[in-house]
Amino acid sequence: MAQAKTIINKFGKITGWNSITVNMLGRDVEGITELNYSDTVEKENVYGAGAFPVGRGEGNYAATCNITLLHEEIVALQRALGPGQSLTDIDPFDINVLYESGGIMYKDRIRNCEFKGNARNPKQNDKSITNQFELICSHIDWNIV
Repeated sequence: MAQAKTIINKFGKITGWNSITVNMLGRDVEGITELNYSDTVEKENVYGAGAFPVGRGEGNYAATCNITLLHEEIVALQRALGPGQSLTDIDPFDINVLYESGGIMYKDRIRNCEFKGNARNPKQNDKSITNQFELICSHIDWNIV
């Protein structure tokens, strides 16, 4: 009788950094070391008679995004802009994040991003130089086709 294949856990291969592709400004970004993005909707309980909420109110939607780039990626962006221009001069752009999980591709799109600042942060004994940038964005499309 054949033995059943042992599965380590029910998820199989777990999605890691090497399963993600980030595309912005028309190309896959290689000089990226971190990407954080999230969104929230203001929600609060609404009270009436008694001690318990009688409903729930919703407020504004907000999306946030931070990206950490290698110095070489930053220099390439600056070079493409031309002399005297800053990352903050780049027109709004989308960031596509593709995840491969279990042989299936998932895609999120961070919409209408702009750099809020431009900085460099080299430190003594750095083996590579990275900088984190805060981006302003309008919204996030989660799990799109």
